[in-house]
Amino acid sequence: MFEGTDRIWMDGEFVDFEDAQTHVLTHALHYGTGVFEGVRCYDTEQGPAIFRWEEHLDRLYKSAKPYDLDIEFSKAELTEATTELIETEGFESCYIRPIVYYGFDSLGVSPKSCPTKTTIAAWPWGAYLGEEALEEGVDVMVSSWRKHASSQIPTNIKTTGLYVNSMLAGEEARRNGYTEAIVLNKEGNVAEGPGENIFMVRDGEIYTPGLAESILEGITRNTAITLAEEMGYTVHEEATISRGELYTADELFFTGTAAEVTPIRSVDDNEIGEGTKGPVTDELQSAFFDVIESGDREEWFHYV
Repeated sequence: MFEGTDRIWMDGEFVDFEDAQTHVLTHALHYGTGVFEGVRCYDTEQGPAIFRWEEHLDRLYKSAKPYDLDIEFSKAELTEATTELIETEGFESCYIRPIVYYGFDSLGVSPKSCPTKTTIAAWPWGAYLGEEALEEGVDVMVSSWRKHASSQIPTNIKTTGLYVNSMLAGEEARRNGYTEAIVLNKEGNVAEGPGENIFMVRDGEIYTPGLAESILEGITRNTAITLAEEMGYTVHEEATISRGELYTADELFFTGTAAEVTPIRSVDDNEIGEGTKGPVTDELQSAFFDVIESGDREEWFHYV
């Protein structure tokens, strides 16, 4: 993905990239006991700005609660560290990865004696599914792997270990010649992509699976809903979508911090609409990037 950066922030101090290490017996490595965020800093017309940073921070702290991860740093301290990291690295745009996890002390399943570690890294990262995907769309398949239910593991938080499910689904798709996967929940309804929320357009209205469908409450998902409603679209944000509805949709698209707004041109080799980026997707994608480029919605940006 990248060759490295100069420094990474770890537990209150900046360390050289090569020295940003953790013990091989770290609890999170063995049991997936960490929470994280993926955030983008954009080069807006008003300078580098972190997109919806406060919302990402809020979710990070909420994600830590079910795991009793005690983040020792305030939101203000993490904000200062992130801003300084971006400035000193000289990034105008970048991807930001805050992660909080249980470190090394014991190897029992219980992490109670393990210290909480907090790290922030940033690096340049372009379009997650490829630059051409934003215009041409992506070919996806419905994965044979199902999304876990919230009665098993919380689905509304970003936990490191849970992304094994995403990795299995995504790699299955790529082995079969597709760009990405769609994951169904245990009931067989559409949940999301491995790292994206999904939207469907039908008869000029927009549908997206609700929180009860075992999805992550995506921040870019919320952005897309907000923009679409401001543009006059009816958005059904608590929808239940069957697998069959995917094949007959007028348009489908992914949203996510990494994926941004990416059209889906086919599902299981079934062409969606005209097999190109649809008009609703195009209008919403344009509105999204207009906001990103201008940076003129101050409530959504933290300027570096």
